[in-house]
Amino acid sequence: MSFSSDTKNELSRIYPEDRESKIAELAVIIRMIGSVSFYGNNKLSLTLSTENASVARLTFKLLKDLFKVAPEVMVRRGKYLKKALTYILFVSDTKAVRDILEETKILNRERGHVKLNYGIDRKIIRTVKMKKAYLRGAFLGGGSISDPEKAYHLEFVTHNLEHGQDLSNLINSFNLNSKVIARKNSYVVYLKEGEQIVDLLNIMGAHNALLNLENVRIYKEMRNNVNRIVNCETANLTKTINASLRQIESINYIKKTVGLDYLPPSLREVAELRVKYPDLSLKELGKMLVPPVGKSGVNHRLRKIEEISNKLKERRVQ
Repeated sequence: MSFSSDTKNELSRIYPEDRESKIAELAVIIRMIGSVSFYGNNKLSLTLSTENASVARLTFKLLKDLFKVAPEVMVRRGKYLKKALTYILFVSDTKAVRDILEETKILNRERGHVKLNYGIDRKIIRTVKMKKAYLRGAFLGGGSISDPEKAYHLEFVTHNLEHGQDLSNLINSFNLNSKVIARKNSYVVYLKEGEQIVDLLNIMGAHNALLNLENVRIYKEMRNNVNRIVNCETANLTKTINASLRQIESINYIKKTVGLDYLPPSLREVAELRVKYPDLSLKELGKMLVPPVGKSGVNHRLRKIEEISNKLKERRVQ
């Protein structure tokens, strides 16, 4: 089961205590997974479709609890092999559908006319509880979250721009920074920062998903830190090895052309130790000298040796 499915299953087990929050959650679920059909003689029907069984159960419970309606339930399998099951809730009673749509503020009556409301009605999100319920229902109906091992990305897919913008504004009212983009025939409200996704999961009440994501974030951060340290040490080791090879090459050239006795005693001592112990650091070489010399002192002497080697090479070219 995916991280997204686990999160939805967790959220679907949260059942609002007050009627207002139930209405808010149901309102956005209908917007995300519902479709309304209009027939002759002002008849209406409501169809809700989801691939998540826990979302279907929650929606059924909300409809029955709030409106005493028991929707007809159908289960369909996709046309292709191993295609996911689709759970369909169908309400055919016109009066019940009208009551549901009007109380969830999807339909508004204005001067005797019925009008569809494409945005979020302010009455649906009057309180913090209602706002949280609305966001929870939005995720259940049209949300998804990427596996945090791969990427940090949480999104809501909605069908019209007005609702997408209102949903983004609602999310951002909790000091978050969601954005809206068009994708084919839909609009996507998304967050891409791990810390903000954690905050939104907390707001919605997905505490297990939050802890799992935080564990992954901590692990990834530790792994990245270890990689940085290893890369840094590898770079330093490579630099040390290259310097050692260059120094040994200079020493061998001096030895081959004029002999190491050409060097002053202090330089000859360092040269002999470098050839004998090519893997030692400058600090370790310094400790072997008599008297001991610091890292900068050893580095200075080896630079002098390289300068002498270079001058000998220039002299030979001339």
